Amino acid sequence: MPITNAMVLAAGLGTRLRPITNTLPKPLVSIAGKPMIDYVLDLLAAAGVTKAAVNVHHFADQMEEHLGRREAPHIVISDEREALMNSGGGLAKGLKLLDDGPVLVMNADLFWVGEKAGEPSNLQRLASYFDSERMDMALLCVRLEDTTGHNGKRDFSLSADGILTRYQEGMENPVVYAGAIAMDSRLFADAPDDAFNLNIYFDRAIAKGRLFGLMLDGHWMTVGTPEAIAEAEATIRRFRPGG
Repeated sequence: MPITNAMVLAAGLGTRLRPITNTLPKPLVSIAGKPMIDYVLDLLAAAGVTKAAVNVHHFADQMEEHLGRREAPHIVISDEREALMNSGGGLAKGLKLLDDGPVLVMNADLFWVGEKAGEPSNLQRLASYFDSERMDMALLCVRLEDTTGHNGKRDFSLSADGILTRYQEGMENPVVYAGAIAMDSRLFADAPDDAFNLNIYFDRAIAKGRLFGLMLDGHWMTVGTPEAIAEAEATIRRFRPGG
């Protein structure tokens, strides 16, 4: 069964992308002629998501105007104009706008290209992989060599049975968190109402052996600085048919 609800974390200030983000929210920065958030929302729509909550703060009016022009998925706005809620608080607030149950979570500025045509997409695979009986969260992960724009940091070690632990030097199978999660929204039923970091829930799940990972097919990119835009665009050209 596809997961039909999603939350997109899009409220950050994008400070490292200044001066571009002095007049534009980071998710609307164009990469190869397309705003970053549209890569993310298109991936979600293609995976069967019909409703997505998106949080807004920095240039929130621009975000709302842009998102209002989309037909799919249906967008609901989680308004953080008054106060940024950090990754965990923003997710907890946005989940209240969605039905209880399985949900996909993505960052608005992390996406990928190069999925194999005719095969299940990364998000479809992640949705199928997630098992709430065994898992608090399933994270999409990627090998460092399949990234563009990343700072080189390994986030987790992925065991043969799919369990994630925090990476420490020398561990086998290091992976980078690719910014996509499958989870059940009820995991956040007891979440605080103020700002907090999502890493708290990652670490809780690790302590219980309930944080799992699935490897991404294709090439993943992050655009954190103005210089990274050209790198991302070159990668997109390389993976386009005929590119």
